[in-house]
Amino acid sequence: MVTIPFHAEVIPENCTGCKKCVWVCPTEAIVMESNIAVIAEDKCVSCQNCIGICPDEAIFKKERTEPVVLGVDYNSVDQDEIHRLCKEANIHPMQWLCLCTATRAREGAAAIINGAKTPEDMALLTGTRSGCTVYCAMMSMRLLEAAGHEVKKPSKWQLYPTTQTLWDVPQEVIDEYAGYFLEEDKDVFRKF
Repeated sequence: MVTIPFHAEVIPENCTGCKKCVWVCPTEAIVMESNIAVIAEDKCVSCQNCIGICPDEAIFKKERTEPVVLGVDYNSVDQDEIHRLCKEANIHPMQWLCLCTATRAREGAAAIINGAKTPEDMALLTGTRSGCTVYCAMMSMRLLEAAGHEVKKPSKWQLYPTTQTLWDVPQEVIDEYAGYFLEEDKDVFRKF
């Protein structure tokens, strides 16, 4: 569970309509109306990407009247399905999905089982991507792809990185570096 006590707010008279905030918002909470940024408070996870990129100081962090609590109870869904999905993504259920919010992969898997189909959906259900917005995007994509969802990379500045995992190491590298016990590491990781 993640408590989000703030949201981003626009100072309309300062906004020049550059759209940089739109491009970096991890939940697509920002749209342009009459060339002014408008933020949907209910979709803002207070990541502060928009504040950091705004060249005109037109966005600030504002305390919510009532903090928003986001999270998915992983115990409310089929545990075998969580394990299957995590195993398919080569992520241990107890592995971190989002370091900034201390959200585990099992909660992300539960969010997908409950209907999340994009990294934005996952962020709005779990509260992930309200910190650095980098590590959790990669982990979310792996879980979503394992669930069979085709994740289209946006044409914005969103960072949807991918990284090599133990399962991506070519066999010739495994053979050459047998002393690193890569195959044995896979067996240990699979014991969940």
